[in-house]
Amino acid sequence: MTALANAPAPIAQRAVTTTADANELAAHYIDVMDRLVGVMEQETELVRLGRLSQATALEPAKTALARLYIADTLRLRANQAQLAQIAPTMPELIRRHDKFRALLQINLTVLATAHAVSEGIVRGVSGELARKAAPQTYGASGRANAPDLRNAPPLAVSRVL
Repeated sequence: MTALANAPAPIAQRAVTTTADANELAAHYIDVMDRLVGVMEQETELVRLGRLSQATALEPAKTALARLYIADTLRLRANQAQLAQIAPTMPELIRRHDKFRALLQINLTVLATAHAVSEGIVRGVSGELARKAAPQTYGASGRANAPDLRNAPPLAVSRVL
């Protein structure tokens, strides 16, 4: 939550015409990216440790920083021609952005894995409840009938732990 409170304010959407403007935009972009990386690393570690409630507490900060990151990215893209002429920091921005994308891929992989595992658990519990609720009968072939999953009782999940 401290990342949200200390999040840098968005830079006004004006054209980049001077080296000072380019440096200000680059510094803001790097600051936002570094803060977002910090939040994502924290989130990734918490999810890996199974502390999902603590990881979800980072969502407001991550959302605010992602919004600033996208705004800066759009501004950089809109002023790309001017920046190439006046800003020598572009290779540094590209290098940092590539590092950020690699970290983002790791974060998305961890979140997707946690989602798949939890979905598998919920589906397993639901299937087991359906199996137990279904009558144990035999079909014409003499084998036990499989439970009809369409008529399974609903499964309620409490998000408060």
